[in-house]
Amino acid sequence: MNTLQGLTDQEIKKRIEANQKEEAYQTMTNSIGTIIKKNVCTLFNFLNFMIALCLFLVHAYSNMIFIAIIILNILIGIFQEIKAKKIVDSLSLLNRPMAKVIRNGKTRKIDVSDLVVDDLLVLESGDQISNDSILIDGSLEVNESLITGESDAIIKKTHDSLVSGSFVISGKAVAKVVHVGSQNYIRTISDQVKKEKATYSELMDSMKKVTNITSYMILPLGILLFIEAIFLRGIIIDDAVVSSCAALLGMLPKGLVLLISVSLSTGVIRLAKQKILVQNIYALETLAHVDTICLDKTGTITNGTLKVISKKALQKDISKDLDEMVQSYLSFAQDNNATFIALRASIEPSPIIKPVKIIPFSSSRKWGSISFENGKTIFVGAFEKLVKESSVEVEEELEKGHRLLAIGYIEDIWDNDRALPENMIPLYMIVLEDVIRPNTKKTLDFFRKQGVEIKIISGDHPKTVAHVARRAGFDQWSSVVDMSDVLDSDDYDSLIKEYSIFARTTPQQKQRLVQALKKQGHHVAMTGDGVNDLLALREADCSIAVADGSEASRQISQIVLLDSNFTNLPSVLMEGRKVINNVTRTAQVFFIKTIYSILVTILCIITNQSFPFIPIQITLIDAFIEAYPSFITIVESDTSKIKGSFLRTSLSNAAPFALLVTILIMVTQLVGSFTEIERMNISYILLILLSILAVIKSCIPMTKLRLALCVSMCIGICLALMLFPNLFMMVSFTFEMVMYIVALFSISLMILIGWFLIKYKKV
Repeated sequence: MNTLQGLTDQEIKKRIEANQKEEAYQTMTNSIGTIIKKNVCTLFNFLNFMIALCLFLVHAYSNMIFIAIIILNILIGIFQEIKAKKIVDSLSLLNRPMAKVIRNGKTRKIDVSDLVVDDLLVLESGDQISNDSILIDGSLEVNESLITGESDAIIKKTHDSLVSGSFVISGKAVAKVVHVGSQNYIRTISDQVKKEKATYSELMDSMKKVTNITSYMILPLGILLFIEAIFLRGIIIDDAVVSSCAALLGMLPKGLVLLISVSLSTGVIRLAKQKILVQNIYALETLAHVDTICLDKTGTITNGTLKVISKKALQKDISKDLDEMVQSYLSFAQDNNATFIALRASIEPSPIIKPVKIIPFSSSRKWGSISFENGKTIFVGAFEKLVKESSVEVEEELEKGHRLLAIGYIEDIWDNDRALPENMIPLYMIVLEDVIRPNTKKTLDFFRKQGVEIKIISGDHPKTVAHVARRAGFDQWSSVVDMSDVLDSDDYDSLIKEYSIFARTTPQQKQRLVQALKKQGHHVAMTGDGVNDLLALREADCSIAVADGSEASRQISQIVLLDSNFTNLPSVLMEGRKVINNVTRTAQVFFIKTIYSILVTILCIITNQSFPFIPIQITLIDAFIEAYPSFITIVESDTSKIKGSFLRTSLSNAAPFALLVTILIMVTQLVGSFTEIERMNISYILLILLSILAVIKSCIPMTKLRLALCVSMCIGICLALMLFPNLFMMVSFTFEMVMYIVALFSISLMILIGWFLIKYKKV
């Protein structure tokens, strides 16, 4: 291995010029151009600019102020998403896979994206094979569960092929890269998984429905209102355009789309500060609805490491030279898996005695050995392999889910890598256990209290998984099934209902378990760290990977825990709930205007009445009553459980206010004994009062921030009307007008109180 020189700088340059280089690392965020296009080229913006154009053509410049708000909304949306993109991209750099290569005779680490064909990869225990390769020096044991679905170790020797996405279990070797980019096997799998995974957002889907409905209604209603004004009421074209545009403006919940985008981006930024990488912005929303989380044991509940909890001598008076041989074994053994890391932490390695023959540890035979120059051999392996006789103590340890190793020796040199000697003398029993992540119990308790069901899915032995679950504080630790006994024809729907822990699962079984949960109506999140989790990650509603897992799992997952700590999942869940709850709470205010604008427009056409408002009046409500409180309160921490759908909840909360506004406006227009301008002023004040009432209702329970917002909102509206009466076409109010407003508002207030008392009593 030391004689290998690898590629020279000139050879690397030639391969790059020949396009034989690994593809550049791609982030999952949108480009800046895409972000700008997404925020600018929307149907909402198009309709608003068309309305602005109509007002411009009739010289109604003061009524075009709303377009400044639209432009500001666009700029805010672009800025917020670009800010989130930069943070996500910077965090993504921490996720970039590295490779150890030999170049110019020296071993060094490079970015995987810098690999070229014929590069020499240095591979050892724990490494993921990034590219399809050919083994040219040494031997390895690899896990090819992605290809075979089996976790059994595969022995790889010189000239054998290595498939990208595999993991090195043990050994150390050098392999030559044969495929780069899309030619790699893992890339074809990952791309397939990505293509088949569709993103769903209830928030954006709801807004698309609203957009489609309003866009279909705007054009015919606007034309009818305009024609009626010209031909039936004899209004001049300029006034007809202004009146019609006001009606159309009110139908568009302009700020709501921006509110959703900004809320999600803000959530992504907040999580980024906690080293949680959200690669799909809508994953926040998805996770907020999750009611079932499937956890892989290794890398989630445990941190992927082991610790020695006891070392028990199996012989009396073990000599010093035998202990020195054990220390020498750990010093010269090339194995670097979790087991040997734990052994070296418990027994200090020391190269006291030189080896003469090394048989690397193999997970297939479950043992390894080193013969030393003193003519003796030390063996390390699974307890059941090295020690023929069991005991009550051994059975108790196994029942607890502990892993048992044995250390033995013979008074001879051993060079047979296929069989163990009959005369082996056992020295020690090593008891190991998985290291539980800190705060795991607290995290599991959190999800239980939140009504989120936990399913543990693992490839390990049932007793091991159950023991880990018990230590982690999982209540259903005894509800375990060995999936190796489950047939393809078995009923997975019944299994998922009956059991909470699934052991010895294959990748295909993991996928089917997730499918069964979704079939039963559950919203499922899946955590994983290996390529054997890809199918399940793709199938889940929300996929979550840990940073120290496989590159493939990180690439296809919507959320990556950069510190590989699943105990941070509550933060993601809570952030998603914040976004949805805040948006749902404030959306009702936006929808009030949409509903009453449509209803009033239709009734005005039927009764041959003019739409009672002008665009500038609608703009004032947009700014002070809708946008101002909504965008300030997105920072609030409403983490209560999501109830009902966004659109249904928002519309049901908005409907009473919108219907009352419609009734009051039409009563004033048809019955009120006032002039046209007075009726407009009365209708506008009633609209403002009921809209403010809707905001106050959405702020209950009242906090200091919400109270300050309500007070400042009222002051802002009043000052605007007092300082610029001509701009908003306000006249001096007579006593009769004031009393009329007070009477109708009082009736409305009593109706709303009664309505909500009945509603919440039923709930």
